[in-house]
Amino acid sequence: MIDVLTSIAVITGAALALVAAIGVHRLPDVLSRMHAATKPATLGILLVLIGVALRDGRLAVIAKVALVAALQFLTAPTGAHMVGRAVHRDTTEHDDDLDPVDGV
Repeated sequence: MIDVLTSIAVITGAALALVAAIGVHRLPDVLSRMHAATKPATLGILLVLIGVALRDGRLAVIAKVALVAALQFLTAPTGAHMVGRAVHRDTTEHDDDLDPVDGV
């Protein structure tokens, strides 16, 4: 039974990682690519890690898997946020270049 659950988790995680890779390759703009790179890839890695933890079952391995999952959940959204801020700063017009309005 554990082998079946492990196989399902790993195969589903790998499929989600593949969907993320295809999304990064095929989507047209940076924000869509950023979404594709973080959401399914994070869930895919989590499912693969769950499969590893189920397969091995030792406490030391489960602790390492939990640490890797926590770091993944901390770094992926932070990286996506930084990319989104950089894109936003690069594509918006600067307010310094606008002429001031009289009386305001």
